[in-house]
Amino acid sequence: MKSASEDKNNVFTAKKAGLLSINKIKRLLTVQGVIRHFLKIAIDITQSDSGSFVLFNPNTGFLDIEASFGLKRRAKKTKLRVGEGITGWVATSGKTLRIDDVSKDWRYVSIDPRIRSELAVPIEWQSTIVGVLNVDSHEKSHYKPQHEKQLETIASEAAQWLSYAWEIDKLRQQAKQLSTLIEIGRTIVSQEDLEKTLEGVVRNAVFFMDANKGKLFLLNREKSELLLIASYDSNKEDIKKEKMVISLSESIFGVVVKKCKPLAIQDIHEESLMHCPEFALENKMVSFLAVPLVFGKECQGLLAIFTSTPHRFSNSQIQLLQTLADLSAVALAKARLLERIVQTEENLREGERLLSLGLLAAEIAHEIRNPLTVIHMLLHSLKMRIKEDPVSQRDLEVLEKKMSQLNRIVDQVLVIGRSTEPTLEAMKVEDIIDDVLLLSRHKLAGQRIEVQTKISPMLPNLKADRAQVEQAVLNLILNAIQAMGEGGMLEIIADIQHDDAEPYLAIRVKDTGSGMTQAEIEDIFVPFLTRKKEGTGLGLAIVQKIMENHRGKVEVHSTLGQGSTFSLLFPLLD
Repeated sequence: MKSASEDKNNVFTAKKAGLLSINKIKRLLTVQGVIRHFLKIAIDITQSDSGSFVLFNPNTGFLDIEASFGLKRRAKKTKLRVGEGITGWVATSGKTLRIDDVSKDWRYVSIDPRIRSELAVPIEWQSTIVGVLNVDSHEKSHYKPQHEKQLETIASEAAQWLSYAWEIDKLRQQAKQLSTLIEIGRTIVSQEDLEKTLEGVVRNAVFFMDANKGKLFLLNREKSELLLIASYDSNKEDIKKEKMVISLSESIFGVVVKKCKPLAIQDIHEESLMHCPEFALENKMVSFLAVPLVFGKECQGLLAIFTSTPHRFSNSQIQLLQTLADLSAVALAKARLLERIVQTEENLREGERLLSLGLLAAEIAHEIRNPLTVIHMLLHSLKMRIKEDPVSQRDLEVLEKKMSQLNRIVDQVLVIGRSTEPTLEAMKVEDIIDDVLLLSRHKLAGQRIEVQTKISPMLPNLKADRAQVEQAVLNLILNAIQAMGEGGMLEIIADIQHDDAEPYLAIRVKDTGSGMTQAEIEDIFVPFLTRKKEGTGLGLAIVQKIMENHRGKVEVHSTLGQGSTFSLLFPLLD
Protein backbone atom coordinates (compact mmCIF):
# COMPACT_ATOMS: atom_id res chain seq x y z
CA MET A 1 0.00 0.00 0.00
CA LYS A 2 1.38 3.42 -0.98
CA SER A 3 2.07 6.08 1.62
CA ALA A 4 0.58 9.56 1.49
CA SER A 5 3.96 11.05 0.54
CA GLU A 6 4.27 8.59 -2.39
CA ASP A 7 0.82 9.61 -3.59
CA LYS A 8 1.83 13.26 -3.48
CA ASN A 9 5.03 12.52 -5.41
CA ASN A 10 2.98 10.64 -8.02
CA VAL A 11 0.70 13.65 -8.38
CA PHE A 12 3.71 15.91 -8.86
CA THR A 13 5.28 13.49 -11.34
CA ALA A 14 2.07 13.30 -13.33
CA LYS A 15 1.88 17.04 -13.54
CA LYS A 16 5.49 17.19 -14.71
CA ALA A 17 5.45 14.18 -16.99
CA GLY A 18 3.43 15.59 -19.87
CA LEU A 19 -0.24 15.64 -18.94
CA LEU A 20 -0.23 19.33 -19.78
CA SER A 21 -2.80 20.97 -22.00
CA ILE A 22 -1.83 23.22 -24.88
CA ASN A 23 -2.92 26.25 -22.84
CA LYS A 24 -0.67 25.22 -19.94
CA ILE A 25 2.26 24.78 -22.30
CA LYS A 26 1.62 28.26 -23.69
CA ARG A 27 1.55 29.66 -20.17
CA LEU A 28 4.86 27.94 -19.42
CA LEU A 29 6.42 29.89 -22.28
CA THR A 30 5.91 33.15 -20.38
CA VAL A 31 7.70 34.18 -17.20
CA GLN A 32 4.51 34.97 -15.30
CA GLY A 33 2.93 31.72 -16.48
CA VAL A 34 5.90 29.70 -15.17
CA ILE A 35 5.81 31.49 -11.83
CA ARG A 36 2.09 30.97 -11.21
CA HIS A 37 2.16 27.36 -12.46
CA PHE A 38 4.94 26.18 -10.15
CA LEU A 39 3.69 28.20 -7.19
CA LYS A 40 0.30 26.50 -7.47
CA ILE A 41 2.01 23.08 -7.63
CA ALA A 42 4.13 23.92 -4.57
CA ILE A 43 1.09 24.91 -2.51
CA ASP A 44 -0.88 21.82 -3.58
CA ILE A 45 1.94 19.33 -2.96
CA THR A 46 2.83 20.70 0.47
CA GLN A 47 -0.84 21.29 1.43
CA SER A 48 -0.03 24.89 2.33
CA ASP A 49 -2.41 27.74 3.06
CA SER A 50 -0.46 30.34 1.12
CA GLY A 51 2.73 30.88 -0.82
CA SER A 52 4.78 33.35 -2.83
CA PHE A 53 7.26 33.29 -5.70
CA VAL A 54 9.98 35.91 -5.21
CA LEU A 55 12.61 37.07 -7.74
CA PHE A 56 15.61 39.34 -7.31
CA ASN A 57 15.32 42.68 -9.14
CA PRO A 58 18.85 43.76 -10.14
CA ASN A 59 17.71 47.29 -10.95
CA THR A 60 16.32 48.06 -7.50
CA GLY A 61 18.26 45.55 -5.38
CA PHE A 62 15.00 44.28 -3.82
CA LEU A 63 13.35 40.88 -3.71
CA ASP A 64 9.97 41.36 -5.40
CA ILE A 65 6.92 39.13 -4.89
CA GLU A 66 6.09 38.22 -8.51
CA ALA A 67 3.08 36.05 -7.61
CA SER A 68 1.29 34.88 -4.47
CA PHE A 69 -1.69 32.75 -3.41
CA GLY A 70 -3.60 32.97 -0.15
CA LEU A 71 -1.79 36.03 1.25
CA LYS A 72 -3.50 39.22 2.33
CA ARG A 73 -3.54 41.97 -0.29
CA ARG A 74 -1.02 44.22 1.48
CA ALA A 75 1.46 41.36 1.70
CA LYS A 76 1.81 41.27 -2.09
CA LYS A 77 3.36 44.74 -2.06
CA THR A 78 6.12 43.77 0.38
CA LYS A 79 9.68 44.34 -0.86
CA LEU A 80 12.66 42.82 0.94
CA ARG A 81 16.34 43.52 0.60
CA VAL A 82 18.72 40.62 0.09
CA GLY A 83 19.43 39.35 3.60
CA GLU A 84 16.19 40.71 5.10
CA GLY A 85 13.63 38.31 6.54
CA ILE A 86 13.50 34.57 5.99
CA THR A 87 13.25 35.10 2.24
CA GLY A 88 16.26 37.40 2.22
CA TRP A 89 18.26 34.99 4.35
CA VAL A 90 17.58 32.12 1.93
CA ALA A 91 18.48 34.35 -1.04
CA THR A 92 21.79 35.26 0.63
CA SER A 93 22.77 31.84 1.97
CA GLY A 94 21.41 29.73 -0.88
CA LYS A 95 20.09 27.23 1.69
CA THR A 96 16.62 25.82 2.33
CA LEU A 97 14.99 27.03 5.57
CA ARG A 98 12.13 25.30 7.42
CA ILE A 99 10.59 27.24 10.32
CA ASP A 100 8.20 25.39 12.65
CA ASP A 101 7.16 28.53 14.53
CA VAL A 102 7.80 31.86 12.79
CA SER A 103 7.07 33.83 15.97
CA LYS A 104 10.25 32.41 17.54
CA ASP A 105 12.56 33.14 14.59
CA TRP A 106 14.35 36.52 14.67
CA ARG A 107 14.63 36.59 10.89
CA TYR A 108 10.90 36.48 10.24
CA VAL A 109 9.22 39.61 8.83
CA SER A 110 5.47 39.37 9.35
CA ILE A 111 3.46 39.95 6.18
CA ASP A 112 0.36 37.96 7.18
CA PRO A 113 -0.62 37.46 10.88
CA ARG A 114 -2.22 34.07 10.11
CA ILE A 115 1.08 32.42 9.19
CA ARG A 116 2.52 30.08 11.83
CA SER A 117 5.12 28.00 9.93
CA GLU A 118 7.07 28.57 6.73
CA LEU A 119 9.24 26.67 4.24
CA ALA A 120 11.50 28.58 1.85
CA VAL A 121 13.87 27.20 -0.80
CA PRO A 122 16.26 29.09 -3.09
CA ILE A 123 15.71 29.20 -6.84
CA GLU A 124 19.12 28.75 -8.41
CA TRP A 125 20.10 29.01 -12.05
CA GLN A 126 23.67 28.64 -13.35
CA SER A 127 25.13 28.89 -9.83
CA THR A 128 23.28 32.15 -9.12
CA ILE A 129 20.39 32.61 -6.70
CA VAL A 130 17.69 34.35 -8.74
CA GLY A 131 14.82 34.08 -6.28
CA VAL A 132 13.04 32.20 -3.48
CA LEU A 133 9.98 29.91 -3.43
CA ASN A 134 7.97 30.23 -0.17
CA VAL A 135 5.03 28.23 1.20
CA ASP A 136 3.21 29.04 4.45
CA SER A 137 0.86 27.26 6.83
CA HIS A 138 -1.56 28.50 9.47
CA GLU A 139 -0.44 25.56 11.64
CA LYS A 140 2.79 25.25 13.59
CA SER A 141 5.27 22.52 12.58
CA HIS A 142 3.31 21.78 9.43
CA TYR A 143 6.31 21.07 7.21
CA LYS A 144 8.33 17.84 7.31
CA PRO A 145 11.65 16.81 5.70
CA GLN A 146 9.82 15.30 2.73
CA HIS A 147 8.23 18.68 2.06
CA GLU A 148 11.72 20.17 1.80
CA LYS A 149 12.72 17.65 -0.85
CA GLN A 150 9.50 18.17 -2.77
CA LEU A 151 9.82 21.95 -2.73
CA GLU A 152 13.50 21.81 -3.75
CA THR A 153 12.53 19.62 -6.72
CA ILE A 154 9.80 22.07 -7.70
CA ALA A 155 12.21 25.02 -7.38
CA SER A 156 14.74 23.25 -9.61
CA GLU A 157 12.10 22.60 -12.25
CA ALA A 158 10.85 26.18 -11.99
CA ALA A 159 14.37 27.52 -12.53
CA GLN A 160 14.73 25.44 -15.69
CA TRP A 161 11.41 26.63 -17.08
CA LEU A 162 12.17 30.19 -16.08
CA SER A 163 15.36 30.02 -18.14
CA TYR A 164 13.29 28.89 -21.14
CA ALA A 165 10.76 31.70 -20.60
CA TRP A 166 13.50 34.31 -20.20
CA GLU A 167 15.14 33.11 -23.40
CA ILE A 168 11.81 33.28 -25.23
CA ASP A 169 11.23 36.79 -23.85
CA LYS A 170 14.68 37.70 -25.08
CA LEU A 171 13.84 36.38 -28.56
CA ARG A 172 10.56 38.30 -28.53
CA GLN A 173 12.46 41.45 -27.58
CA GLN A 174 15.02 40.84 -30.32
CA ALA A 175 12.22 40.32 -32.83
CA LYS A 176 10.68 43.61 -31.74
CA GLN A 177 14.05 45.31 -32.01
CA LEU A 178 14.69 43.82 -35.43
CA SER A 179 11.29 44.98 -36.64
CA THR A 180 12.07 48.49 -35.40
CA LEU A 181 15.50 48.51 -37.03
CA ILE A 182 13.95 47.35 -40.30
CA GLU A 183 11.37 50.11 -40.13
CA ILE A 184 13.99 52.75 -39.37
CA GLY A 185 16.18 51.41 -42.18
CA ARG A 186 13.26 51.71 -44.58
CA THR A 187 12.62 55.23 -43.40
CA ILE A 188 16.25 56.23 -43.93
CA VAL A 189 16.21 54.78 -47.45
CA SER A 190 12.91 56.42 -48.46
CA GLN A 191 12.30 59.39 -46.16
CA GLU A 192 13.67 62.75 -47.19
CA ASP A 193 12.35 64.69 -44.19
CA LEU A 194 15.23 64.66 -41.68
CA GLU A 195 13.15 66.02 -38.80
CA LYS A 196 10.54 63.26 -39.10
CA THR A 197 13.26 60.63 -39.43
CA LEU A 198 15.02 61.74 -36.26
CA GLU A 199 11.73 62.03 -34.36
CA GLY A 200 10.97 58.45 -35.37
CA VAL A 201 14.36 57.30 -34.08
CA VAL A 202 13.77 58.93 -30.69
CA ARG A 203 10.26 57.51 -30.42
CA ASN A 204 11.47 54.01 -31.23
CA ALA A 205 14.43 54.33 -28.85
CA VAL A 206 12.00 55.06 -26.00
CA PHE A 207 9.66 52.30 -27.17
CA PHE A 208 11.92 49.28 -27.20
CA MET A 209 14.35 50.42 -24.52
CA ASP A 210 11.32 50.60 -22.14
CA ALA A 211 12.28 54.17 -21.29
CA ASN A 212 10.07 57.15 -20.41
CA LYS A 213 11.79 59.97 -22.27
CA GLY A 214 14.17 60.36 -25.17
CA LYS A 215 16.13 63.29 -26.56
CA LEU A 216 18.36 63.79 -29.58
CA PHE A 217 20.87 66.64 -29.64
CA LEU A 218 23.11 67.91 -32.45
CA LEU A 219 26.23 70.05 -32.15
CA ASN A 220 26.09 73.58 -33.51
CA ARG A 221 28.52 74.71 -36.20
CA GLU A 222 30.97 76.04 -33.60
CA LYS A 223 30.80 72.71 -31.73
CA SER A 224 30.29 74.60 -28.49
CA GLU A 225 26.60 73.91 -27.83
CA LEU A 226 24.13 71.06 -28.13
CA LEU A 227 20.79 71.87 -29.76
CA LEU A 228 17.72 69.75 -29.02
CA ILE A 229 16.38 68.44 -32.34
CA ALA A 230 13.86 65.77 -31.29
CA SER A 231 12.24 64.81 -27.97
CA TYR A 232 9.66 62.20 -26.98
CA ASP A 233 7.74 61.65 -23.74
CA SER A 234 5.97 58.27 -23.51
CA ASN A 235 3.54 59.61 -20.90
CA LYS A 236 2.22 62.20 -23.34
CA GLU A 237 2.22 59.87 -26.35
CA ASP A 238 3.42 62.70 -28.56
CA ILE A 239 6.58 64.33 -29.84
CA LYS A 240 7.30 67.08 -27.37
CA LYS A 241 8.18 70.36 -29.05
CA GLU A 242 10.61 72.17 -26.81
CA LYS A 243 13.67 74.34 -27.13
CA MET A 244 16.85 73.48 -25.28
CA VAL A 245 20.40 74.70 -25.79
CA ILE A 246 23.14 73.22 -23.59
CA SER A 247 26.66 74.56 -23.33
CA LEU A 248 29.10 71.71 -23.93
CA SER A 249 31.64 73.00 -21.41
CA GLU A 250 29.07 73.11 -18.58
CA SER A 251 27.38 69.79 -19.25
CA ILE A 252 28.16 66.19 -18.46
CA PHE A 253 27.11 65.57 -22.06
CA GLY A 254 30.51 66.99 -22.85
CA VAL A 255 32.04 63.72 -21.63
CA VAL A 256 30.00 61.76 -24.19
CA VAL A 257 30.86 64.13 -27.05
CA LYS A 258 34.51 64.57 -26.11
CA LYS A 259 35.29 60.86 -25.75
CA CYS A 260 32.72 59.59 -28.29
CA LYS A 261 31.77 56.94 -25.72
CA PRO A 262 28.44 55.96 -24.10
CA LEU A 263 27.62 57.19 -20.59
CA ALA A 264 25.16 55.42 -18.26
CA ILE A 265 24.09 56.70 -14.83
CA GLN A 266 21.80 54.50 -12.73
CA ASP A 267 20.61 57.32 -10.46
CA ILE A 268 21.13 60.95 -11.46
CA HIS A 269 20.01 62.02 -7.97
CA GLU A 270 22.64 59.99 -6.15
CA GLU A 271 25.32 61.20 -8.54
CA SER A 272 24.60 64.82 -7.48
CA LEU A 273 24.06 65.83 -11.08
CA MET A 274 20.65 67.46 -10.78
CA HIS A 275 22.18 70.92 -11.09
CA CYS A 276 23.44 70.07 -14.58
CA PRO A 277 21.40 71.77 -17.32
CA GLU A 278 20.53 68.49 -19.03
CA PHE A 279 18.93 67.14 -15.83
CA ALA A 280 17.37 70.35 -14.53
CA LEU A 281 13.94 69.57 -16.02
CA GLU A 282 14.11 65.81 -15.39
CA ASN A 283 13.40 65.77 -11.64
CA LYS A 284 11.03 62.82 -12.04
CA MET A 285 13.56 60.75 -13.98
CA VAL A 286 16.09 58.44 -12.31
CA SER A 287 18.35 56.56 -14.74
CA PHE A 288 20.01 57.90 -17.83
CA LEU A 289 21.91 56.60 -20.87
CA ALA A 290 23.51 58.66 -23.63
CA VAL A 291 25.40 57.49 -26.71
CA PRO A 292 27.26 59.60 -29.30
CA LEU A 293 26.14 60.19 -32.88
CA VAL A 294 29.34 59.48 -34.78
CA PHE A 295 29.77 59.79 -38.51
CA GLY A 296 33.17 59.34 -40.06
CA LYS A 297 35.45 60.13 -37.16
CA GLU A 298 33.54 63.10 -35.75
CA CYS A 299 30.86 63.23 -33.08
CA GLN A 300 27.80 65.04 -34.43
CA GLY A 301 25.67 64.95 -31.27
CA LEU A 302 24.10 62.40 -28.94
CA LEU A 303 20.99 60.31 -28.31
CA ALA A 304 19.80 60.07 -24.67
CA ILE A 305 17.04 58.18 -22.88
CA PHE A 306 15.64 58.49 -19.34
CA THR A 307 13.72 56.07 -17.10
CA SER A 308 11.53 57.00 -14.14
CA THR A 309 12.69 53.97 -12.12
CA PRO A 310 16.25 52.82 -11.34
CA HIS A 311 17.66 50.80 -14.22
CA ARG A 312 21.06 49.21 -14.76
CA PHE A 313 21.68 49.33 -18.51
CA SER A 314 23.18 46.13 -19.90
CA ASN A 315 25.86 46.00 -22.58
CA SER A 316 23.30 44.77 -25.10
CA GLN A 317 21.03 47.73 -24.35
CA ILE A 318 23.91 50.16 -24.72
CA GLN A 319 24.86 48.55 -28.04
CA LEU A 320 21.25 48.71 -29.18
CA LEU A 321 20.93 52.42 -28.43
CA GLN A 322 24.30 52.96 -30.11
CA THR A 323 22.92 51.23 -33.23
CA LEU A 324 19.98 53.64 -33.26
CA ALA A 325 22.40 56.53 -32.86
CA ASP A 326 24.44 55.21 -35.79
CA LEU A 327 21.28 55.02 -37.89
CA SER A 328 20.51 58.61 -36.89
CA ALA A 329 24.01 59.64 -37.95
CA VAL A 330 23.49 57.95 -41.33
CA ALA A 331 20.17 59.76 -41.76
CA LEU A 332 21.81 63.03 -40.78
CA ALA A 333 24.70 62.51 -43.18
CA LYS A 334 22.30 61.52 -45.94
CA ALA A 335 20.21 64.66 -45.41
CA ARG A 336 23.25 66.91 -45.34
CA LEU A 337 24.71 65.29 -48.42
CA LEU A 338 21.40 65.62 -50.24
CA GLU A 339 21.40 69.30 -49.39
CA ARG A 340 24.91 69.58 -50.80
CA ILE A 341 23.86 67.75 -53.95
CA VAL A 342 20.93 70.12 -54.48
CA GLN A 343 23.19 73.11 -53.92
CA THR A 344 25.75 71.70 -56.33
CA GLU A 345 23.12 71.17 -59.00
CA GLU A 346 22.01 74.79 -58.69
CA ASN A 347 25.56 76.17 -58.89
CA LEU A 348 26.84 73.88 -61.64
CA ARG A 349 24.10 73.68 -64.25
CA GLU A 350 26.57 74.29 -67.04
CA GLY A 351 29.17 72.02 -68.56
CA GLU A 352 30.74 70.86 -65.23
CA ARG A 353 27.46 69.54 -63.86
CA LEU A 354 28.08 65.82 -64.51
CA LEU A 355 31.67 66.02 -63.32
CA SER A 356 30.65 67.73 -60.08
CA LEU A 357 27.96 65.17 -59.41
CA GLY A 358 30.47 62.40 -60.04
CA LEU A 359 32.88 63.85 -57.48
CA LEU A 360 30.07 64.31 -55.01
CA ALA A 361 28.94 60.72 -55.53
CA ALA A 362 32.49 59.57 -54.72
CA GLU A 363 32.39 61.64 -51.54
CA ILE A 364 29.03 60.12 -50.61
CA ALA A 365 30.41 56.64 -51.19
CA HIS A 366 33.45 57.36 -49.04
CA GLU A 367 31.44 58.79 -46.17
CA ILE A 368 28.68 56.21 -45.98
CA ARG A 369 30.69 53.01 -46.65
CA ASN A 370 31.67 52.24 -43.04
CA PRO A 371 28.31 52.84 -41.31
CA LEU A 372 26.52 51.03 -44.15
CA THR A 373 28.78 48.01 -43.64
CA VAL A 374 28.12 48.08 -39.87
CA ILE A 375 24.36 48.14 -40.44
CA HIS A 376 24.58 45.23 -42.89
CA MET A 377 26.63 43.16 -40.43
CA LEU A 378 24.22 43.92 -37.61
CA LEU A 379 21.20 42.92 -39.69
CA HIS A 380 22.92 39.68 -40.68
CA SER A 381 23.67 38.93 -37.04
CA LEU A 382 20.08 39.63 -35.99
CA LYS A 383 18.79 37.47 -38.85
CA MET A 384 20.75 34.52 -37.49
CA ARG A 385 19.17 35.02 -34.05
CA ILE A 386 15.58 35.26 -35.28
CA LYS A 387 15.50 32.15 -37.47
CA GLU A 388 12.03 31.05 -36.36
CA ASP A 389 10.20 34.29 -37.14
CA PRO A 390 9.14 34.13 -40.84
CA VAL A 391 7.56 37.61 -40.81
CA SER A 392 10.74 39.28 -39.59
CA GLN A 393 12.77 37.13 -42.01
CA ARG A 394 10.73 38.43 -44.97
CA ASP A 395 11.06 42.03 -43.79
CA LEU A 396 14.77 41.54 -43.34
CA GLU A 397 15.11 40.20 -46.88
CA VAL A 398 13.46 43.36 -48.25
CA LEU A 399 15.80 45.56 -46.25
CA GLU A 400 18.84 43.51 -47.31
CA LYS A 401 17.88 44.00 -50.97
CA LYS A 402 17.77 47.76 -50.43
CA MET A 403 21.14 47.62 -48.68
CA SER A 404 22.54 45.62 -51.60
CA GLN A 405 21.30 48.27 -54.03
CA LEU A 406 23.09 50.96 -52.06
CA ASN A 407 26.24 48.82 -51.93
CA ARG A 408 26.24 48.30 -55.69
CA ILE A 409 26.03 52.07 -56.24
CA VAL A 410 28.88 52.65 -53.81
CA ASP A 411 30.98 49.92 -55.46
CA GLN A 412 30.85 51.80 -58.74
CA VAL A 413 32.64 54.84 -57.34
CA LEU A 414 34.82 53.64 -54.48
CA VAL A 415 36.72 50.52 -53.43
CA ILE A 416 35.34 48.97 -50.28
CA GLY A 417 37.37 50.11 -47.25
CA ARG A 418 37.82 48.20 -44.10
CA SER A 419 37.27 49.88 -40.76
CA THR A 420 38.31 47.92 -37.73
CA GLU A 421 38.58 49.06 -34.12
CA PRO A 422 41.27 47.34 -32.06
CA THR A 423 40.26 45.76 -28.79
CA LEU A 424 43.26 47.33 -27.01
CA GLU A 425 44.42 50.90 -27.40
CA ALA A 426 47.35 52.76 -25.92
CA MET A 427 46.32 55.53 -23.53
CA LYS A 428 47.78 57.71 -20.82
CA VAL A 429 46.80 56.74 -17.30
CA GLU A 430 46.52 60.39 -16.27
CA ASP A 431 43.90 60.96 -19.00
CA ILE A 432 41.79 58.10 -17.65
CA ILE A 433 42.04 59.41 -14.09
CA ASP A 434 41.19 62.97 -15.18
CA ASP A 435 38.09 61.85 -17.09
CA VAL A 436 36.80 59.70 -14.22
CA LEU A 437 37.37 62.47 -11.68
CA LEU A 438 35.51 64.85 -14.00
CA LEU A 439 32.58 62.46 -13.98
CA SER A 440 32.54 62.10 -10.18
CA ARG A 441 33.64 65.61 -9.19
CA HIS A 442 30.21 66.81 -8.05
CA LYS A 443 29.61 63.82 -5.79
CA LEU A 444 33.10 64.19 -4.28
CA ALA A 445 32.56 67.89 -3.67
CA GLY A 446 29.06 67.28 -2.29
CA GLN A 447 30.47 64.95 0.39
CA ARG A 448 33.47 67.21 1.14
CA ILE A 449 36.02 64.62 0.06
CA GLU A 450 39.50 65.88 -0.78
CA VAL A 451 41.21 64.25 -3.78
CA GLN A 452 44.94 63.75 -4.32
CA THR A 453 46.54 62.12 -7.37
CA LYS A 454 50.05 60.68 -7.44
CA ILE A 455 51.23 59.52 -10.85
CA SER A 456 54.79 58.25 -11.20
CA PRO A 457 56.87 60.07 -13.81
CA MET A 458 57.75 58.30 -17.07
CA LEU A 459 54.83 55.92 -16.61
CA PRO A 460 54.29 53.87 -19.82
CA ASN A 461 51.04 54.00 -21.73
CA LEU A 462 48.38 51.51 -20.68
CA LYS A 463 47.16 49.17 -23.42
CA ALA A 464 43.57 48.35 -22.56
CA ASP A 465 39.91 48.93 -23.35
CA ARG A 466 39.41 52.54 -22.27
CA ALA A 467 35.70 52.29 -21.48
CA GLN A 468 36.17 49.22 -19.28
CA VAL A 469 39.15 50.69 -17.41
CA GLU A 470 37.25 53.91 -16.74
CA GLN A 471 34.28 51.91 -15.48
CA ALA A 472 36.51 49.92 -13.11
CA VAL A 473 38.17 53.07 -11.69
CA LEU A 474 34.81 54.85 -11.37
CA ASN A 475 33.30 51.87 -9.50
CA LEU A 476 36.20 51.95 -7.03
CA ILE A 477 35.83 55.72 -6.52
CA LEU A 478 32.08 55.43 -5.89
CA ASN A 479 32.74 52.54 -3.51
CA ALA A 480 35.28 54.68 -1.64
CA ILE A 481 32.82 57.59 -1.44
CA GLN A 482 30.22 55.32 0.18
CA ALA A 483 32.82 54.00 2.61
CA MET A 484 33.84 57.50 3.74
CA GLY A 485 30.42 59.11 4.02
CA GLU A 486 30.81 62.81 4.82
CA GLY A 487 34.41 64.02 4.55
CA GLY A 488 37.66 62.21 4.00
CA MET A 489 40.70 61.85 1.76
CA LEU A 490 40.70 59.99 -1.56
CA GLU A 491 44.07 59.17 -3.12
CA ILE A 492 44.50 57.89 -6.65
CA ILE A 493 47.96 56.52 -7.30
CA ALA A 494 49.50 55.17 -10.50
CA ASP A 495 52.88 53.42 -10.48
CA ILE A 496 54.75 50.24 -11.43
CA GLN A 497 54.48 47.22 -9.14
CA HIS A 498 56.66 44.11 -9.38
CA ASP A 499 54.76 41.00 -8.32
CA ASP A 500 56.53 37.62 -8.57
CA ALA A 501 59.16 39.23 -10.78
CA GLU A 502 56.43 40.31 -13.23
CA PRO A 503 55.88 44.04 -13.69
CA TYR A 504 52.38 45.49 -13.47
CA LEU A 505 51.02 48.96 -14.13
CA ALA A 506 49.03 49.67 -10.96
CA ILE A 507 46.14 52.10 -10.47
CA ARG A 508 45.30 52.39 -6.77
CA VAL A 509 42.25 53.95 -5.11
CA LYS A 510 42.84 54.63 -1.43
CA ASP A 511 40.21 55.93 1.00
CA THR A 512 40.05 56.90 4.67
CA GLY A 513 36.74 55.15 5.26
CA SER A 514 35.59 52.59 7.81
CA GLY A 515 37.74 49.76 6.46
CA MET A 516 36.84 46.05 6.41
CA THR A 517 37.43 42.88 8.37
CA GLN A 518 39.16 39.92 6.76
CA ALA A 519 35.80 38.11 6.49
CA GLU A 520 34.33 41.06 4.62
CA ILE A 521 37.29 41.17 2.23
CA GLU A 522 36.84 37.48 1.39
CA ASP A 523 33.23 38.06 0.27
CA ILE A 524 33.64 41.48 -1.29
CA PHE A 525 33.76 40.30 -4.91
CA VAL A 526 30.80 37.91 -4.62
CA PRO A 527 27.85 39.23 -6.69
CA PHE A 528 24.74 40.30 -4.74
CA LEU A 529 26.48 39.98 -1.37
CA THR A 530 26.66 43.53 -0.03
CA ARG A 531 26.70 44.93 3.48
CA LYS A 532 25.90 48.44 2.30
CA LYS A 533 22.44 49.89 2.74
CA GLU A 534 22.20 50.63 -0.98
CA GLY A 535 23.28 48.83 -4.13
CA THR A 536 23.24 45.18 -5.13
CA GLY A 537 26.90 44.31 -4.58
CA LEU A 538 27.69 44.10 -8.29
CA GLY A 539 30.15 47.02 -8.54
CA LEU A 540 33.25 45.19 -7.30
CA ALA A 541 32.24 42.00 -9.12
CA ILE A 542 32.22 44.03 -12.33
CA VAL A 543 35.68 45.42 -11.48
CA GLN A 544 37.03 41.92 -11.00
CA LYS A 545 35.52 40.77 -14.31
CA ILE A 546 37.09 43.71 -16.15
CA MET A 547 40.50 42.86 -14.71
CA GLU A 548 40.08 39.22 -15.72
CA ASN A 549 39.31 40.38 -19.26
CA HIS A 550 42.64 42.26 -19.23
CA ARG A 551 44.51 39.31 -17.69
CA GLY A 552 45.14 41.44 -14.66
CA LYS A 553 44.02 41.25 -11.05
CA VAL A 554 42.61 43.23 -8.13
CA GLU A 555 44.35 43.49 -4.78
CA VAL A 556 42.64 44.71 -1.61
CA HIS A 557 44.31 45.96 1.57
CA SER A 558 42.13 47.22 4.39
CA THR A 559 42.39 48.07 8.07
CA LEU A 560 39.23 48.30 10.13
CA GLY A 561 38.62 51.91 11.13
CA GLN A 562 41.42 53.28 8.95
CA GLY A 563 40.40 52.74 5.33
CA SER A 564 40.97 50.54 2.29
CA THR A 565 43.16 50.46 -0.80
CA PHE A 566 42.07 48.76 -4.03
CA SER A 567 44.78 48.15 -6.64
CA LEU A 568 44.10 47.40 -10.30
CA LEU A 569 47.13 45.54 -11.66
CA PHE A 570 47.52 45.50 -15.45
CA PRO A 571 50.27 43.34 -16.98
CA LEU A 572 52.67 45.41 -19.07
CA LEU A 573 52.22 44.38 -22.70
CA ASP A 574 54.87 44.70 -25.39
